[in-house]
Amino acid sequence: MTRNLGATSLRRKRRSADPMRSYDALPLPLRRWLAQASLPWSPNSARRLWNRACAKGLSPDEALLVLSKAEARTLARDRHAVCNQWPPKT
Repeated sequence: MTRNLGATSLRRKRRSADPMRSYDALPLPLRRWLAQASLPWSPNSARRLWNRACAKGLSPDEALLVLSKAEARTLARDRHAVCNQWPPKT
């Protein structure tokens, strides 16, 4: 297990910017959603989806729904990879 990510097949990335400063610059509804998210989203990737949804004319609630669906797709993809590794090797 590496740090707080646990058993996952998702790629890990190095961050060049200060993630807390990026997080603080996000809109309040997005920050609240990120605080409850199941995955460790980067502020940049969350902002990218948020901006894309808002550019389509979606409301903040609809933009959060877009983020929730993206997270569900990622969790479903990761679940298959993690379940194939069960039971963990000792």
